[in-house]
Amino acid sequence: MGGLSEAQADAAAWVEDRAASFSADHLHLWRLAEPSWREYRSAAWFVERLRAEGFAVEAGTAGMPTAFAARWTAPGTEPGAPVLATIAEYDAVPGASQEAVARRAPRAGTHLHTAGHTDPHSALGIGALAGVLAAKAAMEKHGLTGTLVLMGEPAEKMCGSKPIHAAHGCYDDFSAAISWHPTSFLSLANSCLWDTHCATYWSRIYTFECLAPETWSSAIARTGVHSSHSVSRAPGAIDAVCLMYTAAKYLKENMLPHQGAWSLNEAILQAGQATADNLAPGLSVIQYALRAPSIEMQERVWAVLDRNADHVAAMTHCTVTKAWVTKTRPGLANHSLAETTFRNFARLGPPRYGEEAIRFANDLRAACGAPPVDDPFPPELSRLATPREAEAALRAHLPPWQKNYTSDDYTEWTWHCPTVRLYVGRAQLRVDEPCRNWPDWTRYAMGGVPACIDPMWLKAAAVTAATFVELLERPEALAAARAEFAARTGGGIGGERWLAPLLPKNFPAPIHYRWPEYVTTARGEEYVVPDPSLAR
Repeated sequence: MGGLSEAQADAAAWVEDRAASFSADHLHLWRLAEPSWREYRSAAWFVERLRAEGFAVEAGTAGMPTAFAARWTAPGTEPGAPVLATIAEYDAVPGASQEAVARRAPRAGTHLHTAGHTDPHSALGIGALAGVLAAKAAMEKHGLTGTLVLMGEPAEKMCGSKPIHAAHGCYDDFSAAISWHPTSFLSLANSCLWDTHCATYWSRIYTFECLAPETWSSAIARTGVHSSHSVSRAPGAIDAVCLMYTAAKYLKENMLPHQGAWSLNEAILQAGQATADNLAPGLSVIQYALRAPSIEMQERVWAVLDRNADHVAAMTHCTVTKAWVTKTRPGLANHSLAETTFRNFARLGPPRYGEEAIRFANDLRAACGAPPVDDPFPPELSRLATPREAEAALRAHLPPWQKNYTSDDYTEWTWHCPTVRLYVGRAQLRVDEPCRNWPDWTRYAMGGVPACIDPMWLKAAAVTAATFVELLERPEALAAARAEFAARTGGGIGGERWLAPLLPKNFPAPIHYRWPEYVTTARGEEYVVPDPSLAR
């Protein structure tokens, strides 16, 4: 650990000494696998653990039941001392359930359409927790003062909570922040983003309701028949959601140019209520999500979708309600904090994978019909890429005009304090033949195998802790990052180039929709998507 201060080395050693305990914690979170907005047990676990560690924890922040804000202030801290923050995420992805075995199989007690961790956010959350606790231990041992914050952020897969926390002012007193994330982009493995941070992600829900089906036509007046079996039926809400879905598909290529790596996807959350065939379906709900490099591109697409929704409602005898789920800002770079963080990454070295990890990776290869190899993991996982090297690799396939790429709602933090995006490569199989595409379930399975997944989040925890300690030991490092933030925003929060939250102040969280979740009924625990095998 050459180059680290004594306090930094102690923080990194603290993580390593408790690796086995944190590994068990990670597997617990990995098995909970609760999807966006419904991470009840996962969030409760963090809240209980952080309170036991001496943090003051506010649960349910900004009206989100599965969000939290945890703070610990060192004894003797003076007003104006640094407030250093990081992010815990813990939401899983519907349809990604996978057991930690070398075959396609859902986790025990679940089926293939239930949720599972893909990135995995279970590792993101435990890495952030371990990093904060290690920094706290070093601060206590070496008499460092300041405040540590761990924000519990649900629904990252929808870029959901951070724009809401931002709209509620939850980040306004942060001095600096670290957002670490597992990455499958090998050119970015074990690095920090430089200029090209994540782009915008906006999501909106359209709710169609057929509230007055009896006013659709004059059939009753003409025939004198008042039975709904004999009159023409209003098209209703199912027709509305089908037309909305189809119209967007037809017009997608006319919304934006075929460049800039933008994408538009949809999810039908509700369609009818299994009503009698002669009654107009009364309710349907469709969600759209758009990833785009700029706010201007977002605005152009949503103008089309809003117009579609109005016309569809008129055609189907429905009303339409439009409601935002999220609107993120594009990310803002901070070279100074990126350099400080990567310097500590270089001092600590990249993750290393042992024989057990190699053995499981070869078991996965065998399950996919491939022979074993000595090096089943990509070499990028075990080496570092400087921020400038990663930037060059990322820019190689982007047009010059594009300033941001992909989406993640950590970008909200970048407008409230200097923020670094730390990437650590996640275990995956090496592509060793042209056009080979390993199944996604192989990566998901590795997420539940400690030998494969622990090196990643343990390294993230150590880098986070070492960087927090450096910012407290070297005030000039934090001052440089904050000066750059002020320069980029034209004066900091409220500056002339500062971009305010895009959601209205105190925006209400969209927790009331029919999001996928696990539920407990008289039949036991179930997922809202029934097991298809039960209908066979």
